[in-house]
Formats: sequence, C-alpha cells, structure tokens
Amino acid sequence: MEQTMDEEALLDAYSQTVIRVVEQVGPAVVSIRPRGAPRRRQAVEPMGSGFFITPDGYLLTNSHVIRPIRDPEVTLIDGRVFPARLIGEDPYTDLAVLRVERGENFPAARLGDSSRLRLGQLVVAIGNPLGFHFTVSAGIISGLGRALYGPGGQVIEDIIQTDAALNPGNSGGPLVDSRGRVIGVCVATILGAENIAFAIPSHTAEWVAALLIKEGRIRRAYLGIVVQSRPISGPSPATGLEILEVDPRGPAARAGLQEGDILVRIGEQSIHSLGELHRFLAHWPPGRPVEVQVMRQNQPRTLVVTPGEAPRPQR
Repeated sequence: MEQTMDEEALLDAYSQTVIRVVEQVGPAVVSIRPRGAPRRRQAVEPMGSGFFITPDGYLLTNSHVIRPIRDPEVTLIDGRVFPARLIGEDPYTDLAVLRVERGENFPAARLGDSSRLRLGQLVVAIGNPLGFHFTVSAGIISGLGRALYGPGGQVIEDIIQTDAALNPGNSGGPLVDSRGRVIGVCVATILGAENIAFAIPSHTAEWVAALLIKEGRIRRAYLGIVVQSRPISGPSPATGLEILEVDPRGPAARAGLQEGDILVRIGEQSIHSLGELHRFLAHWPPGRPVEVQVMRQNQPRTLVVTPGEAPRPQR
C-alpha cells in the first residue's frame, strides 16, 4: 500500500528530528578505552561511551565504565584521540567525570531538565555499542522513577526506562530529547529482555558532575533506605518518596522508619524527588541528627534520624 502524503510528511518530520539531534549532540560523544589498547580495523574497541559537558574538556560517563581502566583515552567522532584523567567518580549514582587537558573548545552537550520528562516522549541514544564507533538509536521514554541494581550491587534510584536500543559500549553515552538536550546518561540493559534499557536522569548527573569537578568526590550522608517517587493524595496533591526497603542495620531503621512510609520532608526541605534527597544528603554532615517527616497510613509522623556516612567503594 502506498503511503499517503501525510504519512510521508510525518516520517520525514521524525527523521529530520533525529538527524538534527545527532548533528547537534554527536560531536560531543566519545568512546572510552584503555590507553594503547589495540584497535579493530573498522572500529575502535571501546570500554564505553562518554560526552563532553564543558568546552574545556570535562567529560561525563559511568563509574562502571572507568573503574577498570587505569589510563583512559577518548576518541572523538572526527578520529582525534586524547589521553584523559579521572577527576572523580560516584558509584552510588554510577557516574564519573574525566577531563581531557590537552586541547580546547571541545564540542559540549547541554544538559536538560529530566524532571519534566513524560511517558512516550521521543529520545535518541548516541554511543559506541559492541565496538561499532558512533551508533545512533531512537525510541521513547517507557518508564520513569525506576530502581536498578548497579554493577557493584548498589541500588541506583530514579532511573529512566527507554526502549531505545542499547548494548554494551553504550554505557556512559547521552540519552537526548528532541531539542538536543541530554536528559539522561545511558547505564544498562537487562540481559535477555527486548526493548528495556535504562539511563540516569540529567538532574542527578548535573549535581553529581558539579560536585566531582569541585571536590573530586561526594561525601554523602547515608540513611539506609531504597525509595521511589509516589503521588500523595489530598487537598493539595504532591509527590513524596515511598520507602521500599529499610536496611535493618542502618540509621533509618534505628530511627523507626518503616517500609511503606512516604518521606515528604527532611530538615527544613520538602522532598518531592530522589534528586532533592540526594542533594540534601550530599550536603548534610554525617553524624548530625535531622528531623524527617513521613506519611504513615495517611497520617503525618515526625522522627529524628542520625545519618551515617556512606562507605566509599574501593577501586
């Protein structure tokens, strides 16, 4: 059956959107591999992907990509190769920052606002899967607020789910919206599952990258809970964080927090997203008590918890 003019126009509009995104963000994407590693004849054999976030050479990627590499180097889309230095990593969000210090005016991608994502939204993934240098796939946002176990066994929360095709080597590459803004950092797929892949939201990546660039690490207070976003019904509908798991030996359990509680406030800050909780804990001194407010069976409860310090995983 021949396509109608409207169908052809729609397909062309879709294609033009993807092409525009790739042309805009593609030059910022790099492959990452150990320095001096052998190359295939037709493709670079990468450990993973990354992308420039500043013109002076700062790169964002996954912690699990860079962790096994002692001396990384990056390859740009135009074939240039540069040595890179690890600035810092945060295994709890599976993010890391590298820097290329030789060169300047690198093409940098722009981080967008992942808190405004909607199910069904068009996204484009750019990376280096399975040794094929610079590959593009497109899909939609198929889930929000997921929790995922990272390579080190830690739970990574508030994850984006997409059906854009990702494979080993895509990790650390950008997930981009139709306006060319990075709204996620590709992180994982589920073996044996079709059309299920995940990315770390840009609102998490932005604050993690800023702290790593400034301090080289994140000294994070620790509650010992696993949470997910959940709407709260009432006269003024809002969103809180439902507690899915409580570490029985952690600070939250000692304070009396329970599975099923919905966290709505910590200290003087209302909590509507995991990013807000991460930001609070990244700046709150471990060992200093803080009040938390939760909804338990639709009733507000206030408890006092003394966060510990999250252990720093060893390289």
